[in-house]
Amino acid sequence: MPVPVVLAGRTVRLEPLAMRHAEGIAWAGALDRAAYAYTAVPHGLDASCDYIARALADQAAGRALPFALVNPRNGRVLGSTRFLELDYWRGPLVWPPTTGTPHGDPLTAVPDAVEIGNTWISTEARGTGVNTEAKYLMLRHAFESWGVRRLSMRADARNSRSRAAIERLGATCEGVRRAHSRGLDGVVRDTAFYSILDEEWPAVRGIIELRLPGLRPQGVLERAFPGETREHGGAGELLPA
Repeated sequence: MPVPVVLAGRTVRLEPLAMRHAEGIAWAGALDRAAYAYTAVPHGLDASCDYIARALADQAAGRALPFALVNPRNGRVLGSTRFLELDYWRGPLVWPPTTGTPHGDPLTAVPDAVEIGNTWISTEARGTGVNTEAKYLMLRHAFESWGVRRLSMRADARNSRSRAAIERLGATCEGVRRAHSRGLDGVVRDTAFYSILDEEWPAVRGIIELRLPGLRPQGVLERAFPGETREHGGAGELLPA
């Protein structure tokens, strides 16, 4: 199971989701309920506590790694996102194949394929570059820290805003699966699937960095706190002890 990390950028900090974020999640989710027609966003403090509890249960089971999106300047919660559908391809080949189960010590395992999903951002943060930088931080961690071979994303085929945001990242559309699942509105929906492969990541990274002003050259490390390192400048990354 991948170790929780803090991913820190200029406009957003991704913190491991915890109960201490409940009030912030409730506040962010209440700003404009009409904006969440296709995404499950909790409404109210009780729903936010339940949302976090379910996410943490998925994390404990090795199914997800959830984050709170936080404004690094004032600590305000801006939304949430997570890694999910973690898959492991290393170790002896077995048939039929199993998914979501690492070979060897699960506490040190990192995935070979992963999905970014369950993403929602408060209306306050839309159009500010927060979503782009959050995706950049997650993509960079997946490809450069974990060394994944494939990263996927998906969206309700009707959700033109989310689909456009994914396509602007440089992800490849693999197609639309018809009548794939039931949407939040009860309608049986089509789902658009996207992916980025490890050999495509350098080009995708270049595309995203052109859209993120103020990024400095990466790779200069400074000591931040005991047991942690911070990548200096631009969209950096905090690593746990």
